[in-house]
Amino acid sequence: MQKDIHPDYHMINVTMTNGTTFQTRSTWGKEGDTLNLDIDPTTHPAWTGGDQKLMDRGGRVSRFKDKFKGFA
Repeated sequence: MQKDIHPDYHMINVTMTNGTTFQTRSTWGKEGDTLNLDIDPTTHPAWTGGDQKLMDRGGRVSRFKDKFKGFA
């Protein structure tokens, strides 16, 4: 294995959108830096199952639904 080619793996602080923090190991930043998340599993609809809205721009959604309406 070659020497000095791997990034430094150290402890950082992560701050969630609701203000809670935790420590983890990462190659991001420097030892003791704080990573502030803009999106996290407690607020993002992909994890929370929030309301999803389909935007029909140019009729794409309606054309898709018309094309595959017999498959159900």
